[in-house]
Amino acid sequence: MTTVPRALLAIDAGSATTSVALLGKPWKRWRLLGSLAAPAGAPVDALAATLAARLLSTDPRMAVELSVAAESVADLPRLETISGPAPTLAVLGASRRAVGLLESVAARTPWRIRTASPESHDPREMTELALRPEVSAILVGAGDPPGPDERGWLDDLAGLVGAATRRRPELRVVLAGPVAARAAWAEGAGRPFDGSQERIVEGPPLGMRSGPDEPLREILEGLLPNARGTRHTAVRALLSLADALDRTVELIDIGLDGGLRAVASPGVADQGPAAVAVRTAQAALVPGDVDDAGVDSVLAWTTGSLDRHRMGDRLMDLRLQPWADVSGEGARLRLAATRAALARLAAQTPDIGAMPSPDVTIVAGGAFAVAPARAVALALADTIRRPGVTQLATDHARLLGPIGTIDDPDERRDLVADLADDLLAPIGSLVVVANVPSGRRTATRVGRLTLDGDRNGRHDLVAGEVAFVDLPPGDRAFATLEFRDTVQVGHRARRVAVPVSGGVAGLTVDLRDVPLRLPERRDRRRAALAAWGELAWPGDER
Repeated sequence: MTTVPRALLAIDAGSATTSVALLGKPWKRWRLLGSLAAPAGAPVDALAATLAARLLSTDPRMAVELSVAAESVADLPRLETISGPAPTLAVLGASRRAVGLLESVAARTPWRIRTASPESHDPREMTELALRPEVSAILVGAGDPPGPDERGWLDDLAGLVGAATRRRPELRVVLAGPVAARAAWAEGAGRPFDGSQERIVEGPPLGMRSGPDEPLREILEGLLPNARGTRHTAVRALLSLADALDRTVELIDIGLDGGLRAVASPGVADQGPAAVAVRTAQAALVPGDVDDAGVDSVLAWTTGSLDRHRMGDRLMDLRLQPWADVSGEGARLRLAATRAALARLAAQTPDIGAMPSPDVTIVAGGAFAVAPARAVALALADTIRRPGVTQLATDHARLLGPIGTIDDPDERRDLVADLADDLLAPIGSLVVVANVPSGRRTATRVGRLTLDGDRNGRHDLVAGEVAFVDLPPGDRAFATLEFRDTVQVGHRARRVAVPVSGGVAGLTVDLRDVPLRLPERRDRRRAALAAWGELAWPGDER
């Protein structure tokens, strides 16, 4: 933006929904004047006109001062971001081991992955995969020097990929290792690889052991057709938010086609804010291909009686119509799928999970839109588990992605600082306590919780359970937790005093195992989930 307007539109067009927010600067700071979400494909101009009409009916004087009218609101400046289905990446290697190493890196990117190796596929199947129209790029790799399990197949693999580049001039290829140096590559491609072809990119070779994957991930993400998608630009806005709040902030986004987990910390001295982010298609609410493993992962978080076949049908319906059936059992199914997606996201981000608990955790995405606040807090506690205290909030108007499209970091930070109070809707605070001794009997009291100024006095804490304590939005307090034995809440102690903030869900104190261990037997697992669900879902008596 070269000039500073007094009103603008923030648009986040996703695969399932389109969100439009109206921002205005009635005085000296920007404010969120209204937001609206509709199924994907809804006309943005019509949504903007609805917001303008609401502002005009609520505060006509402000609408006139900001020059906002239903007839001309579509002409306002826009901050717009788009996210769509994940493109397909074929991962090829000369051995299962090589494919496994490549897949572990590619899984931490927004690519949808298809794998093949000579040990699992015949040459015809591998050729068919490389020539599929939906395959936008190929990642092929080998060790340098090639391992004993790769040498027998490496020439065949090099010739196959080289021939695919000759047959499909638009195909992008990432070479993780000396594949193009083989004579079979030149024979298949019709020319030796000399680095002059922009669509063929060289990456680091495979290592025998796992190591930092950032170089190869950056190459793969650079090939994406929409490098300024919502989950890319949201990280830039998260950096500005962490700097403006002077807090460590984590963003967890679960969408229809993928997920994001990012942690941003404020700048120190002359250094600017820093972030670590992982975008992955593995964390999609409903994967593009609903297989038995995906169905079982959702069934593991349900308390109903659906079998595998009916659950598969429900997930396919959710994939095709993400806006349908958003209440009652549909909302519970959606949150079970969200828990499964969060578990996959946590599995792909062990480096972020090993970090200390952030000051603020933000959830975003339509996966959380229809669940009660306490159910959202419980879903995070079930899956993103680490000892400590964090304040939970939601990007309810989906502003982080559009704000991240502003290239000027100072301008972006100023806008985020103005909107900080409007941007985040408080859910509450989450306290996860680890190393709680389990009693021999059920309902064993292991400690107590006291809130400053709480008229209800002290609250008993029971090992292996979750406690919800009312703490209204806007309230702040010090929570004092006292235990009989030493526990871990950020650090090991028997008595811990931590600052907490209120929200719709209040304060959540989790004394279950870290990581969470659920019963193996299906009936006991359902009973445990149902008992915790009674606390989180209003009127749930199951």
